[in-house]
Amino acid sequence: MSPLTPLLLRGLAGPARRLLVPRAHVHSKPPREQIGTLDVAIALTSCFLCILVPAGWVLSNLESYKKRE
Repeated sequence: MSPLTPLLLRGLAGPARRLLVPRAHVHSKPPREQIGTLDVAIALTSCFLCILVPAGWVLSNLESYKKRE
């Protein structure tokens, strides 16, 4: 390694240290209403069904999609 490499790296990293990155001021509060276990179960089930049923349909009918008619 060249003896100038640490000086070069220090020269490149120096300006980057002075950059200020703005921070987001995000504050959260407790929820207004507590969501029940049944509500969560229904929501997760519907999300999974909306994603998995169409994918399952396509995979089960893949052979008919491959045929050229």
